[in-house]
Amino acid sequence: MSWLTFIPRGRLATRTSSSYCKFFSRNISRSSTPPGNNQPPNSNVLPRPAGIASMFRLPVVEHATDLDACFVGIPMDSGTSYRPGTRFGPRGIRCESAFIRSYNMGTGADPYSSLRVADLGDIRLNTYNIPKAVEAIREKYSEILSEDCIPLGIGGEHTISYPILQAMKDRHGPVAMIHVDAHDDTEPDMCGEPIAHGTPFFRAVQEGCLDTNNVVQIGLRGSGGGPDDWKFGRDHGFRIVPAEDCWYKSLKPLMAEIREQIGDRPVYLSFDIDGLDPAFAPATGTPEIGGLTVPQGMEIIRGCRGLNIVGCDLVEVSPPYDQTGNTCLLAANLLFEMLCVLPGAKYLAKP
Repeated sequence: MSWLTFIPRGRLATRTSSSYCKFFSRNISRSSTPPGNNQPPNSNVLPRPAGIASMFRLPVVEHATDLDACFVGIPMDSGTSYRPGTRFGPRGIRCESAFIRSYNMGTGADPYSSLRVADLGDIRLNTYNIPKAVEAIREKYSEILSEDCIPLGIGGEHTISYPILQAMKDRHGPVAMIHVDAHDDTEPDMCGEPIAHGTPFFRAVQEGCLDTNNVVQIGLRGSGGGPDDWKFGRDHGFRIVPAEDCWYKSLKPLMAEIREQIGDRPVYLSFDIDGLDPAFAPATGTPEIGGLTVPQGMEIIRGCRGLNIVGCDLVEVSPPYDQTGNTCLLAANLLFEMLCVLPGAKYLAKP
């Protein structure tokens, strides 16, 4: 059984969450976090191998009430076309997240001093029935968004972005999107099935979930079925930035262009770990050589600072292929970078 099976419910949940918050507020690494805000505990107080393996060792709560942002696990790999295992992604990423402290030395971001953040555990989904799983994801995200909380999804494979975008549309209308991936995920179906990890953005376009003239796909590459593989996105106004156009360069200028293009529109960030080269992130379902570097991935996320981000996801991490844990560790760090660029995140002077 997973430790998530034992997330408290009802009145016990309230008491337990309260005690967690008091512990985490008491045992912080710095004094800048306001009372009531959660923060990863100081490893000199609670050693990293100790405690429940929540995201960044934050409190686990059932609802997003009074939160500014939350992490939510989506343990799904039913729509995977090749190497399965991403259902274990949330668990693996949470375990490796114990390495990560509360302050971003590279950017000066101090997110916990201004944002109320917690881990909502995993969405209870039916791993034997994709339509039912998708509906469970949409319902949970609708609940989270109704609390004005920004969700950061921990996948799971890319099927999950489809119901998430459905919920985003219901809340915000069609959203802009920054999509980092080796694949465009705009297939109309896979083996005749309309919902799979290669189809989420086809479905999202068909249902009006995306502001298609403000969708940017970065890192696409690899072998394909023919020269028209990316035609759907281009025909609908997507800006496509192949991985080859990113080789040997900083992506800061690209992100400046994207910020100017998107402006203050609601924007969703979807980051498939296979957007990065498998030298850095080998534990994924469909690896493709020639991908982005880790610093380029960080530049993309850091370049989202100032945008009206309404949600993020990190998908396609498959721990069974993660011999060293480095892919999960990388994913956890990228999720921290996402937290640091959310609206309202506080920045201090860089060291």
